[in-house]
Amino acid sequence: MTTNLSVNINKIATLRNARGENVPDLLKVAADCEAFGADGITVHPRPDERHIRRSDVFSLRPVVTTEFNIEGYPSPEFVDLVLRVRPEQVTLVPDAPGQLTSNAGWDVEPNFTFLSEIIEKFKDEGIRTSIFVGTDTDNIKAAARTGADRVELYTKPYADLYPRDPEAAIAPFIAASKAARNAGLGVNAGHDLSLMNLKFFHSRLPHLNEVSIGHALICDSLYLGLKETIRRYKEALR
Repeated sequence: MTTNLSVNINKIATLRNARGENVPDLLKVAADCEAFGADGITVHPRPDERHIRRSDVFSLRPVVTTEFNIEGYPSPEFVDLVLRVRPEQVTLVPDAPGQLTSNAGWDVEPNFTFLSEIIEKFKDEGIRTSIFVGTDTDNIKAAARTGADRVELYTKPYADLYPRDPEAAIAPFIAASKAARNAGLGVNAGHDLSLMNLKFFHSRLPHLNEVSIGHALICDSLYLGLKETIRRYKEALR
């Protein structure tokens, strides 16, 4: 199956915000990513707006012509933003307001009613929903019962173990992907995937719909250029 590449442009916004001006131009970078072969654009607006701002999300909506994916903790403000912007996909993450980066998936059962009610709102508006989770298969089955369309597997544990033992690193993700598919869920993945570990991950993981990659891809583009970097990430997904 084809696995799509969604480019997370948070780091571009971080660089722009450092000077308080509009360099680099976030909208142009998003359009360029698509022109260079990206299948989607991901943003993760946080309450402190330290990278992507709410205004950016509204500005990006008419610019993104592929798939627009908005990640975030489903606070009332976030839910309102998503319902107003109407992206193709929303990814729900359990981040605390001041969290530096996502570092765990949802424990679904204790949050089951909360997640189910929010997912119903999004699905009523035709927005595909994804829940950020680890590899526990019972947790993934619970995610399916919320009404979500997909899960996004948190891949930092894979990235950390991959250099020492690729087979051990990928094993729980294979089981998780199969469990998700059996439960009727699509499978996304993201966090610390890179040119070093992506090709193996993709070659071994069944049913992988999409990867969302930001930090490593933007870092690689400093040396390779954005166009060449996206080409290499797409090549790793073939």
